[in-house]
Order: sequence, then structure tokens, then C-alpha cells
Amino acid sequence: MSLDQVAAAARRSAALPLTLAVAAVDVDGGRTVGVDDTAVLPVASASKLLLLAEVSRRLDSGELRADQVVDIPDQDVAGGTGLLRRLGRRGWTVEDLAWLTASVSDNTATNALLRLVGRPATARLARQLGLDYLTLHDSVRDVRGPDVPPVFATGTARDLARLVALTVRGTMASPAAAGRLLEWMRSNTDHGLVPALIGHDPYAPCFPDPLPGGLLVANKTGTDTGVRADAGVIIGARRVAYAVVAHWDVALGPSTERAAVHAIRDVGRTLAACAHRPAPG
Repeated sequence: MSLDQVAAAARRSAALPLTLAVAAVDVDGGRTVGVDDTAVLPVASASKLLLLAEVSRRLDSGELRADQVVDIPDQDVAGGTGLLRRLGRRGWTVEDLAWLTASVSDNTATNALLRLVGRPATARLARQLGLDYLTLHDSVRDVRGPDVPPVFATGTARDLARLVALTVRGTMASPAAAGRLLEWMRSNTDHGLVPALIGHDPYAPCFPDPLPGGLLVANKTGTDTGVRADAGVIIGARRVAYAVVAHWDVALGPSTERAAVHAIRDVGRTLAACAHRPAPG
């Protein structure tokens, strides 16, 4: 199974009333394929990888301490995914907030980290890493009025896959910072998109080393109105970094959402087959 077949799987969605953007990177071989991978789309919480990358970079540089306590003011509390707004404490460490952001996409934890590091810092890191279009526009909000950006974040599948590939290679800021981000990604509990139809062990202790005869996954998903996104890496005989972003008009109804999820899972099966197969000699 080749990366070209990943692109073919993405193109099967061409008749659907949605945009399906896909990028896949052979991390070790360096080859990249994409379909609509330069389309700038809302990417929802998949963009939190950029925030987590900046937090990890700062932990490595000493600008932040893992045990530094961050108070959670009311302005950071957001609904949607997460646990913090349901818990009694209002003080959590930087590392606590990062684990919560990565594992359950906690919106309150995300807002606290974003307030701590600032959106300009995430923009600087994106530029340094060559991520031309991955942008955090705002905090996570329960309601978006006319005086705030219409979406939390936008980006391209190519940028998201590149960020993951740099992380897997250990060249995102530093090997230590990249390794920490990869561990956070491994804790993600949402395997309902790309990994859904992949036989993989989400708890194998050998990660990120290959599992003999099996597959390992680390990823970050995103869900918003008319958006499903997933960026991560599948580790088998090959390491394949990927990003898949689906976007559609919600006026088309729930059937289009179901079609988007099925299309993403179909791409996931092809990515897995590619990761299973050793790279050509």
C-alpha cells in the first residue's frame, strides 16, 4: 500500500457535498501526498497541537515550569469538551492543563494555556516551523458574536501533517519538546475518526517504538459545527504522519456529517495499510 493510495482514498469523497482535505507524510522517507491539502479550513481543536507545541517548547527552555500553578478565572471557563468546568478546583499546574488539553480536548484548560503563553507566541512558532496557515484566532467560546473571530482556528491539512511529522522526527523545537508533545498526543481519548477502523493498541507501553506486527496511534481530533479534523501519526513498519479535515455546509443536514465521518475513517484504513507496509528499499 503506497501513499498514492491514501490520496486515492481521499478522492473517493469527491462526489460528496463536502471538502475532504488530506495530507500524509512518510516520516522516514520524506515523501508527502495530499488532496486539497492547501485549502485553508476551520480545523477546530486539532489546532490545539500548535498551542501544546508552544507549551512544550517553553517547558524545555525553562520559560515555564511543569509544576507552575495556573489559576482559572471565570473568563477561561468554557463548555463543550473537557472536565475542568465540572471539577471543584480552580488551580492546576501547567502540566495538568496540557494533559487535559491533549487527552480530552479540555476547552477550559486550553483557554488557560492560551492566556498563559499568548496567541502571538503560537503565531511565532508556526512561522518558525514553516506552518504558513495554521492560526489560532481566539479563545474557545460558548457563543461567537459579531465582534469576535467566527472560528477558533483555521489551517491546512498540510500544515497539521507537517507539525506532526516534525514532532515525530524530534525536530519540533528540540527532541525533548517534541517527545513531550508526542506523549501528550498519545493520551488522546478520541479515536473515533482516523483510528476508528484501525486495529491498534492505545495503551501499548512501547510507544513510540514500533509494536511488532501491530500499529500504534497518537493523534488530536477536532469537532465543530460543520467540521471534523484529525491529525496524528500511525506507527508500524513505517511512521506515517497525517491530517484529515472535513468541512461542509450544516444546512445539508446530519447525513452529510455521517458521510464526512465515514470518509475520514476510510482514509484512516488506507493510512494504516500504508504504515503496515515497509517502505520500498
